[in-house]
Amino acid sequence: MTDQRSTRIEPPAKILVMIFDARDEWEGQPLHEALVSVLEEHGIAGATALHGVMGYGAHRGVHRRGLIGPPHDEPMTLVVVESERKLREALPTLRPMVAEGIFVLLDAEVIPPPQDY
Repeated sequence: MTDQRSTRIEPPAKILVMIFDARDEWEGQPLHEALVSVLEEHGIAGATALHGVMGYGAHRGVHRRGLIGPPHDEPMTLVVVESERKLREALPTLRPMVAEGIFVLLDAEVIPPPQDY
């Protein structure tokens, strides 16, 4: 079992949310996989990639998962929790990878696991 205390996030913590199209790629690799690799290289505590069921963005084109629309025409969200310092250090590498999409940086409070109370 991994020691969860080894991934402590120094305050102030932030949540970085990246929203883009699931079909997007970076250098021949699915974009979400490429982004997670970069996050790992930057020592980011953790990230989660989520497939959306439906959504739309600036172009007002509705993206749907399933039988409606082209295959894989669905939104993808990558959620990252880390210290503001580490996220801001990674942003210059991450942002150019997402040609169309949005990045949102939110304040967060990280709640420690029960054994830390």
